[in-house]
Amino acid sequence: MLKGKKILLGITGSIAAYKAILLIRGLIKEGADVKVVMTPSAKDFVSPLTVSTLSKNEVLIDIFKEDSWANHVMLGRWADIMLIAPASCNTLSKMANGLCDNLLLSVYLSATCPVMIAPAMDEDMWLHPATKKNIAILAGYGNILLPVENGELASGLTGQGRMAEPETIICYINNYLKNSGDLKGKHALVTAGPTYEHLDPVRFIGNHSSGKMGVAIAHELFNRGASVTLVLGPTALPFNFNGLNVLRVNSAAEMYAACTKIFSEANIAVMSAAVADYTPVNVAEEKIKKKDENWLLQLTKTKDILKSLGEKKRKDQILVGFALETNNEEVNARQKMQQKNADIIVLNSLRDEEAGFGKDTNKITVFFKNGEERKFDAKSKDLVAKDIVDCITQYHA
Repeated sequence: MLKGKKILLGITGSIAAYKAILLIRGLIKEGADVKVVMTPSAKDFVSPLTVSTLSKNEVLIDIFKEDSWANHVMLGRWADIMLIAPASCNTLSKMANGLCDNLLLSVYLSATCPVMIAPAMDEDMWLHPATKKNIAILAGYGNILLPVENGELASGLTGQGRMAEPETIICYINNYLKNSGDLKGKHALVTAGPTYEHLDPVRFIGNHSSGKMGVAIAHELFNRGASVTLVLGPTALPFNFNGLNVLRVNSAAEMYAACTKIFSEANIAVMSAAVADYTPVNVAEEKIKKKDENWLLQLTKTKDILKSLGEKKRKDQILVGFALETNNEEVNARQKMQQKNADIIVLNSLRDEEAGFGKDTNKITVFFKNGEERKFDAKSKDLVAKDIVDCITQYHA
């Protein structure tokens, strides 16, 4: 399955580095050409001699060695996929913050190929807010984060943080390479993030959407060969937009104008933004001062983007909407699909602890216009994006 594919494996200082031996054997068995870059601390966990023998390539550790140097730029351009497994907590932090104090990090920062990351650490480290933030940043940069597994840890405890098994990682690589390019020649329109409806130059009505889900979908569509236009509401998250055509908007009216202008050229439209349903009738030119005990705010409905696109949709276009519900979830989602003439509705419920605004995970149910539905377990948003795009390609086929 991987015959002729070039895999650049990065090994970091983690007890899970022993799994890299099995991973290399599995990749070679599948026909891949494997080169390995190790951090200096990784040598404490696995022997470079063993790694080089199995990979049939010299293991690279130092940027400079005697009178030669490792060309980190060319390494990142050589590979079809760069895989960092295991990725220690320390390396994840450095990657998220752009540090570059070893060869592996130099290669990562200059890589032009897709990057897969298989984290490995103890549960308390995995669940720490700093680690969660770093994972979110790396996902926002367009990296593919493989889920950790639950089981026995090096500390003797049992919980989350185990690196995915080599067989699982190889399966992810196979699926990724199989799907990449299946949307070549297609144009996708994606909306993400919140909208801000201004009251005055200082204040606005908004929501807690981070844009993570929509950006992950945009990246997944791009990775599969589509040209992608991302209409992004106001968000401060440090996303990587390499390859995406990004249009920044603030209000629901601006998002409506952008989408209606682009939609006719799109084969696929995914409306994942959390668009305001109402906007102030009047916007003050100056900051509103505190005067009376009560203040009456008059609102008017915004234009319904999904419904407007549904009314214009051609038979050769796929329109995907989102439904974030708190009650009667399935009924409301199916009703929305029918009323808006959408082909697919992605439902998530605020009653699910692993779903909702600002979180790094999501749990979805996908409803199709033909009556089918697919339920998915909670997982990281980049993996949810893969499930959603799988559903789109399934419907398109």
